[in-house]
Amino acid sequence: MSALLDKVEVNGVEVPLIFEEERLLPIASMQVVFRYSGSLADERRPGLAKFSARMMNEGTKTLGSTGFAKALEERAISLSAHSGTETFVFELGSLKEEFDKGVELFSQLLKEPNLTDKSFKKVQTTTIGALMRKESDYDYQASLLLKKTLFEGTPLAKPADGTVDDIKALQLNDVKNFLEEHLVLRRAIVVIGGAIDLDEAKRYARKALEPLATGEAEPLPFIEASDKAATVTEEKPTEQAYIYFGAPYHLRVNDPQSYKARVAAFILGSSGFGSRLMEEVRVKRGLAYSAYGRIVLNKSSSYFSGYLQTKLESQNEAKKVVLEVIEEFVKKGVTEKELEDAKMFLLGSEPLRNETLSQRLGRAFNEYYKGLGLGYSKKQLELIEALKLDDLNAFIKTHPEILKLSFAIITDHKGE
Repeated sequence: MSALLDKVEVNGVEVPLIFEEERLLPIASMQVVFRYSGSLADERRPGLAKFSARMMNEGTKTLGSTGFAKALEERAISLSAHSGTETFVFELGSLKEEFDKGVELFSQLLKEPNLTDKSFKKVQTTTIGALMRKESDYDYQASLLLKKTLFEGTPLAKPADGTVDDIKALQLNDVKNFLEEHLVLRRAIVVIGGAIDLDEAKRYARKALEPLATGEAEPLPFIEASDKAATVTEEKPTEQAYIYFGAPYHLRVNDPQSYKARVAAFILGSSGFGSRLMEEVRVKRGLAYSAYGRIVLNKSSSYFSGYLQTKLESQNEAKKVVLEVIEEFVKKGVTEKELEDAKMFLLGSEPLRNETLSQRLGRAFNEYYKGLGLGYSKKQLELIEALKLDDLNAFIKTHPEILKLSFAIITDHKGE
């Protein structure tokens, strides 16, 4: 059966519930997603959402980190927390026969997380170590520089993991306050499925979420990307140039035209070999091993971005080629062959993206979260299949804003 949208009442709050029953395997899984609880919510304390998720992976006060991990391992239960830009997520999975115990442990985790000084220091130390290692990861540094350039003065300009100084400045009370504010019923969405029926799914959801307070939800802000077409360069001891680029893209995540953006992005840069950027940058000119571009459509932002690595002496030429390729793309659009090749891949690969229960539940969640309605993915494929060349090229021409490219370059010299 396909996924369905329902709701479950927990402590007087109606929590959205997305459910799919599948009995091919004796397994069950559940995600609990908290809206507007990711790194966008850390404006005063960069890195706090991701740090708080790591703290939730330290088990309960009663069992401690080791004891909680042992309780999960003994029954082959997986339970973890992570944070993205917009959401804070728990994932639980096990054999059906162990799912009751998994939900019980999840509920205990929400009731009494291991928010002790000892766990805090442990997570702080490991997080600082990971961030220090990233100081020599120039792909990571260039991507941060691009975000800072595109979203200057907003929460998106700050690294989701924070900086070393940000993490050193965190206090245990910051984590406690964040979790108290964000892990609440009014922000929750339950995504659940497997060898269970809908009544069981609701029972499991109630049991898991019962410890949570009602809380309050906040509207998610929308942040515009800069159209200043700036170029920012940082010098590092590197043997190649890391070039990241981006521009605004004036399309919201739930726009009816978003399927055209998916096809356009595939042809321009997200399809790997065969894409315009790869063909012009690597195949024809040999400037990079790979070149990539994509359109990002989130609830909180929409923009075009891409990247490549090239020789230090080739960085200016590579930048020029990127600008030329995108200008040509907007001006002349795509060819019939490019459109047909894109259709063939997108339509042919769709079954591979929905083979597993977790993939299908993830798709259903995205459809709901983005306001598209369950079942939109199937409708989108039908729209792609029927898409005409003239319609796609007319759409591409309505988005000249991607020509306002900003560049973030990590290099060993600034070049001319």
